[in-house]
Amino acid sequence: MQIPEIGPKTALFLDFDGTLVEIAETPTRVVVPPDLPVLLSKLRDLLGGAVAIVSGRPLLDTDRLLAPFSGASSGEHGAAIRHIDGTLDEVRSEVAVPEEWKKALAEETGQLSGVILELKPHGVTLHYRLAPDRQDDVWRIARSLVSDDHPWFRLIPARMAVEIGVKATTKGRAVENLMAAPPFAGRVPIFIGDDFADEAGMAAARRLGGQGLRVGEVFGGEPAAVRAWLQDGVERLTRPVMA
Repeated sequence: MQIPEIGPKTALFLDFDGTLVEIAETPTRVVVPPDLPVLLSKLRDLLGGAVAIVSGRPLLDTDRLLAPFSGASSGEHGAAIRHIDGTLDEVRSEVAVPEEWKKALAEETGQLSGVILELKPHGVTLHYRLAPDRQDDVWRIARSLVSDDHPWFRLIPARMAVEIGVKATTKGRAVENLMAAPPFAGRVPIFIGDDFADEAGMAAARRLGGQGLRVGEVFGGEPAAVRAWLQDGVERLTRPVMA
């Protein structure tokens, strides 16, 4: 697949882990290249603000990791969407994993060495990257709480992890929501992601006349290649127009 060019009418939707930065052993060990926030800020300015981070992490997490970059963003797979003007579209606070579930998960995962429980405002993620042999145990625990027909929550597969997330939200919802308003409206969306949770965002970008790019297929599975493509976009957008 040919990699598209970033043009003046592009709207960028970027996953975080595995797309902008390399996957870490645990969420807290992720390393953000020091020039990435500056690169994203340049792109945001060159594209009139049409750059959004669309992550499974909570909004405050990506805000902290990418500071001083700021802009439109979505967290927890579309459960929280922040427009560039600061307007927040978030599912109701009561639609969150119950406290009794969190306690049960903490007790069960506490007995599984290497399994990490990540708590979020609306959901939870069970990571087993440090204990890949615990995959079946982790999924058994998650399925014991969330059936396929659960009215509020769903299981979201990730790379060496499974998340209990809000059923009514996806990254596609985030793309559609942001594309309906300035500065994204009227632009051509490009969504870049690396795993199952990103497929809905890619599909939404395609429905809206743009493209959905998988890091593994288009960028050789390397976030460094995604960052290089973004840098090329900055250079292309700042190149003098030949008369």
